[in-house]
Amino acid sequence: MIKLPTWELLAKKMTWEQLEFIHNMRVLDFGSGYGVTANYFAADNDLIAIEPNEEMLAEREVENNYMQLKGSTEQLKELESESFDIILCHNVLEYASDRDEIVREFYRLLKPEGKLSIVKHNRSGRVMQMVVLLNNFENANKLLDGGNSSAEKYGDIHYYEDCDLIKWCPQFSILSIQGMRTFWDLQQNQEIQTDSQWQEKMLQIERKVSYIKEYQDIAFFHHLILEKSARLHI
Repeated sequence: MIKLPTWELLAKKMTWEQLEFIHNMRVLDFGSGYGVTANYFAADNDLIAIEPNEEMLAEREVENNYMQLKGSTEQLKELESESFDIILCHNVLEYASDRDEIVREFYRLLKPEGKLSIVKHNRSGRVMQMVVLLNNFENANKLLDGGNSSAEKYGDIHYYEDCDLIKWCPQFSILSIQGMRTFWDLQQNQEIQTDSQWQEKMLQIERKVSYIKEYQDIAFFHHLILEKSARLHI
C-alpha cells in the first residue's frame, strides 16, 4: 500500500467524500498517478485509468480490479465517445500543455449529463502558503504578478482559473466548487499532524468552510464538479 503524507491522505479523503455518489458507474481516472483514487473507486465501479509515468505505474495500488493504460492525450482519443458516466482529473491540467484539448476530449467521452471532477491548484492559496508557511516572499510576489510555481515531483505548475474550464469547452456547466486544504497547509506543527483526533477535527472544519466563498478564495485547491450539458461538434 502506498504511504501517503498526511496532507495528501486528508485531501483524498475529502475528495472521495465529495464524490460519494460514484457507485456502479463507468469511470475514467486521467492522470491516475499511483492509482490510489483509481483503486478506491474500482471497488464498485468499472474503471479505466490513464497515466504516463512508468515509475508510478510500477508502484500503483492494485487491490481492486481496474484497467490501467499507459499514456496521455493520445490514449483519450482511442476511447469510445459517450462511454463514461464520470471522469476524474485531479491535479493534472496544471502540468499539461494541451489542457484545452484534454477538456474537449473529456466532453466527447462523457455520456449525456455525465460528470467531470477536476481538482486544481488555487493561486491565492499558494500565495498564502508561500508567505505564512515557507516565508518565500520572492515566489509569493512572482505568483501575485501572474507567474507560476513548481512542484518537486512534477515540474512547473501552470495555474488556470476555474472559469477557464468553461472557456475551453463552453458546453460544460459548473455544478459546484469546493475549497480544499484551506487550513492544514498552514499548520507548522508536524507532530500534531500524525494525531488521528487532530486529523478528524481538521477534516470537520475543512468540510464546514469548503462551500464558503471567502474560504474558497484562499484554499490551496479547488474541487469542481462539471456536467456535460449539450453536444459539442468538433
